[in-house]
Amino acid sequence: QVQLVESGGGLVQAGGSLRLSCAASGSIFSVSAMAWYRQAPGKQRELVADITSAGSTNYADSVKARFTISRDNAKNTVSLQMNSLKPEDTAVYYCNAEIRTTIPVRFMDYWGKGTLVTVSP
Repeated sequence: QVQLVESGGGLVQAGGSLRLSCAASGSIFSVSAMAWYRQAPGKQRELVADITSAGSTNYADSVKARFTISRDNAKNTVSLQMNSLKPEDTAVYYCNAEIRTTIPVRFMDYWGKGTLVTVSP
């Protein structure tokens, strides 16, 4: 079994910063792309940022220049540094990873349970 566990959410004022972290654990052989998604109340889940195992990154236009995604391949972790937060960034943030497992042998997407980020005006 594989688990993704997020941490770092909370309440922050507009203009502030938060750092989210996600750790993957279990019978992991390798981790390919990792990503952060978010889902605001009444809206669909959307991609915030993703990062390949080689370190190439991609960001949603709404967070470019404010958010930074990074990963530690040795620890199977991914982080999201969020600066200049806006009320519209309020959402549940989900960690996602493409993982190849050893027992059973399979390659599939895994999701964390989410962490709430609330940005007050």
